Amino acid sequence: MLDGWARKRIDPGLVVMGMALARGGVSANVVTLVAFGAGLGGAVAIVFHQYWLGLALVLASRLGDGLDGAVAKVNGPTDLGGYLDIVLDFVFYGAIPLAFVLANPGANAVAGAVLLLAFYANGASFLAYAVMAEKRRLTGAARGPKSFFFTTGLAEATETIIVFALMCIFPAWFPVLAYIFAAMTAWTTLSRIVQASRVFD
Repeated sequence: MLDGWARKRIDPGLVVMGMALARGGVSANVVTLVAFGAGLGGAVAIVFHQYWLGLALVLASRLGDGLDGAVAKVNGPTDLGGYLDIVLDFVFYGAIPLAFVLANPGANAVAGAVLLLAFYANGASFLAYAVMAEKRRLTGAARGPKSFFFTTGLAEATETIIVFALMCIFPAWFPVLAYIFAAMTAWTTLSRIVQASRVFD
């Protein structure tokens, strides 16, 4: 929902940084892997209750997630790059809720499981839609050029980053935040299913 608004504000800076990295010989895949490593580091920090460090690493990871696309625009996108980007994004999105569960299983396990189920269903609906769209040769650039068809929704990357940041700042509120975001994610999944029933029927 907020990705379009956020992209307009951060893309110019990402383009400048991406061009500098590309000129320095850094590939988009290296940026993707470094960003993923930062995200996993953030998850580990959260497990050990280092929430502010976790927040810093999560934000650094998402910055890298934007930078890899900017570098790819300079060097040219690749299928492997697009594949790595989406797979590692999904691993990252699952790692953060899991980290909060491991940090405090008694308080966070059920809410974390509900959120992970919502992420799982949403990811399936997102990727299955992309496959069907490719099969029908549909095109879309709602969130800029992508390696595959990209559908939008109530819960997108910007909302996820905001929620993860709030979880790090207010870790005791993880269950409430997880349930709220699980509901938003479920709504996105249902909306995509309805959209698919109209487009693919």
